Amino acid sequence: MTADPAQIWPEDFARRYRDRGWWKGETFGQMLDRLAAAHGPRPALVAGEVRLTYAGLADAARRIATGFRALGLNPGDRVLVQMPNRAEFLTGVLGLFYAGLVPVYALPAHRETEVLHLAAKSGARAYLAADRHEGFDYRPLAARVLALPGVAHAVIAGEGAGGLTPFATLADAAPMAAPEPRDPGGVAFLQISGGSTGLPKLIPRTHDDYIYSFAASAGICGLTPDSVMLIALPAAHNFPMSSPGFFGALSAGACVVLAPNPTPDTCFRLIEAERVTITGLVPPLALLWLQAAPRGKYDLSSLQVLQVGGAKFMAEAAARVRPVLGCTLQQVFGMAEGLVNYTRLDDPEDIIVNTQGRPISPDDEVLVLDDDGNPVAEGAPGNLYARGPYTIRAYHDEPAANARSFTPDGFYRTGDIVRRLPGGYLEVRGRAGDHINRAGEKISAEEVEDHILAHPDVFDAAVVALPDPVLGERSCAFVVPRAGADPTAPAIKAFVRARGIAEFKVPDRVIFVPDFETTAVGKISRKALRAALRDRYTAPEPGQKEPQA
Repeated sequence: MTADPAQIWPEDFARRYRDRGWWKGETFGQMLDRLAAAHGPRPALVAGEVRLTYAGLADAARRIATGFRALGLNPGDRVLVQMPNRAEFLTGVLGLFYAGLVPVYALPAHRETEVLHLAAKSGARAYLAADRHEGFDYRPLAARVLALPGVAHAVIAGEGAGGLTPFATLADAAPMAAPEPRDPGGVAFLQISGGSTGLPKLIPRTHDDYIYSFAASAGICGLTPDSVMLIALPAAHNFPMSSPGFFGALSAGACVVLAPNPTPDTCFRLIEAERVTITGLVPPLALLWLQAAPRGKYDLSSLQVLQVGGAKFMAEAAARVRPVLGCTLQQVFGMAEGLVNYTRLDDPEDIIVNTQGRPISPDDEVLVLDDDGNPVAEGAPGNLYARGPYTIRAYHDEPAANARSFTPDGFYRTGDIVRRLPGGYLEVRGRAGDHINRAGEKISAEEVEDHILAHPDVFDAAVVALPDPVLGERSCAFVVPRAGADPTAPAIKAFVRARGIAEFKVPDRVIFVPDFETTAVGKISRKALRAALRDRYTAPEPGQKEPQA
C-alpha cells in the first residue's frame, strides 16, 4: 500500500516562516472562496469559447468537487491529472482542491510509461484526462490506468468518454457548500521532478509553501486585477503554474488566458484579442516569437512583460526582446522542488539580459559550493544548494533519491552550476548531472539508455546532451551494435518511441560507434563516458548529415 505523501519542515523553521508571514495558514479551497468574494464579477478565465468570472470559476469548482466526492473519493485521495490547456484543467484542479483531494500532475506529452508509473507511485484512486489532444487519444491509456490496483475511476473531458466517466456529469452536480477542511501544512498536490535519473520523482507541495511562492511571485511580477496572463506553456509545468503562472494571476485578481498551443500565430492572436499583458516562454519559443513578430499582422502593444525560463536564455537573444517585442524581459530560473529566481522589472538592462535573477524570499538560503562542499569565491562557478520556505525537504517515497538530493541540514542539491553576482543575482552556467535540458524538458540519460538497450540489435548505449542554438540542448544517443547487427537511426528512434515514452525523450540524433572506451580495469564509467562523448561530438563532423526518423 502506498504511503500518504507528506512534506515536513523542522518546527523551528516552520515557526519562523509562519511568524514572518510567509505561510498564512490558508488552503487552496479557502483561497478560492476568498478570491470569489473579492473579485466575483471580474473575468478570471478565458479558454477557447469558455469565459468565466471569479464567481463562475468558483461555482464550477464547487460543482466538480461534489461530483468527485460522489464517485466515492475521500479527502486525501490522489487523482492523476493529465490535461492540456483547456478550461477543464483549471476547473477540475480547483474542484479537486475544494473536495480535499490531491491532484497529481502529469504532462500532456507523457505516455504509458510515465503515466502508469505516476499513478502507481502516487497511489492514485482516479485519473482525469482529455479525450484527445494533438492527435493522441487518451482513452485507451485511461483504460490501462483504470486496470491498476487501487484506481477506481477514469474521468474524461471532451466529446466522448468512450465508456468512462464523462467530466460533464461531475460539472452538473450541486455546488459544495464549503471547502473540505484540510491542514494548510499538509500536502496540496504532487508534481513531477525534472530529475536526472530514471522516471519522474513526485514532489509533495503544501498549501502553505506553494501559495506563498506564487503570491510572492505575483507581487514581484507586478500583477494587479488589471493584468491579463497568457498561459502558453503546458499548464501542469511548475513555471506556468506558479512563476507567477495561473495561480499567481488568480491570487492577484487578474485574468488567465489559456492558449491551446504556444505557436506565434495562436498566441499573437490571443494577445491582441484579450489584451494580454504578461506571458512566459522557454527559450526556443522565445526565439520563434522574436523571429515571427516583425512579420506578424497582430497588435502586440498590450504585452508589457515576457518571461523566459526553463533553460538558459542566451544574452544575445535576451537583448532582442525589448527592441523586437517592445516589452520588458523577465528572466526566470527555478525548479519544481522550490527555489525560484527573477530579474526584477526595474532592474538595469544588463542585469535583465545577463543574469537569471535573484530569489523570491528574504528567507531563501542559497549556497554556491565546490565539489568538496566548500564555498567558492564570489563570482566563481559552483554547485547551487537551496533551502527556504517553499523549497521541499524530501521527495515522495524516494529514500535513495532523498539521500542524494538533500543534505542532512535540509539544503536541496539542485544539480545546477551557477555564479553568484553582487546583489544575490545568479548566472546559470550549466548542470552538474547527466541529464539533458531540451527546451525546458528535463530528460534522464539513464532512462533513455535503458530503453535503447532493450533493442535486440544494441550491445551498449550512452545518451548525452549536445549544444543546440534553438533547443538549448538536444539528446544524442551513441550506440554500439551487437556483433553482426546493422541497426539504423530511424529504427532505433522508432523502437524507443514504441515503448510508450514521451516524444521529447526520443533521441534527436543516433550515432553508431564500434565500442566505448573503458577504464584501466575494463569497466565503463558512465559519467566519464558521457563527458568524453560530449567533448568529442559537440558539433557534427564535416559533411555529416543529420539522421532522420
